[in-house]
Amino acid sequence: MLGIVGGTVLEKTKLADGTDKKSIETPYGRSEVYEGSGFVFIQRHGEGNVPPHRINHKANIWALKKFTDTVVGVGSVGSLKRSLKPPAIVVPEDYIELFPVTFYDDEIKHVTPGFDLTLRKQILDVARWNRIKVAGKGVYVQTRGPRLETKAEVSMLSNFGDVVGMTLASEATLACELGLKYAAVCSVDNLAHGLSKGRLEFMDVVDAAKTNAASVEKLLHGLVGESK
Repeated sequence: MLGIVGGTVLEKTKLADGTDKKSIETPYGRSEVYEGSGFVFIQRHGEGNVPPHRINHKANIWALKKFTDTVVGVGSVGSLKRSLKPPAIVVPEDYIELFPVTFYDDEIKHVTPGFDLTLRKQILDVARWNRIKVAGKGVYVQTRGPRLETKAEVSMLSNFGDVVGMTLASEATLACELGLKYAAVCSVDNLAHGLSKGRLEFMDVVDAAKTNAASVEKLLHGLVGESK
């Protein structure tokens, strides 16, 4: 059973078609889970299009643990490098979480976070078998949102990372704390603010995400097939 958490790039996905919608109560609130054949799917922004800084990551990850020990997070990101031009897909090897979240708010317990190496390799293998071009290296940087980053922030972050988003690192850390394997698939849908001509608007990011949607869904179908 493969757990999938989707965002903007999977806003119009057909993954949920024919699935069984379940409302899962967790110690952190309710999460809506769509159970299909060989996978469970969560739309992290929910039906109400929750902004990134208000997503209940704890409830989502806790709910997934009831179904699976393997989770792939899919997110729309901006490129921090002019050499990484959209549309592109990146499977990052590490991340920077500027505003960490944790299940351990009331106790001292340390984990060593990171993406699962075996799951990353599986994603890259499935991409290669299906002739989907992906970049297998890169560092994901998470900012808080909901606003996009300033030019100065992008300039600073580009020294440390390759893509920037608002959700995947939080999911990865929480998954690690619950003993879940987690890896990310990043849909590069824009050059970050200041790296391209003109003003970057959020709706431009949403429109660009549609370009990568078909390739991302093809990759996910391949992973679901592998997990059965």
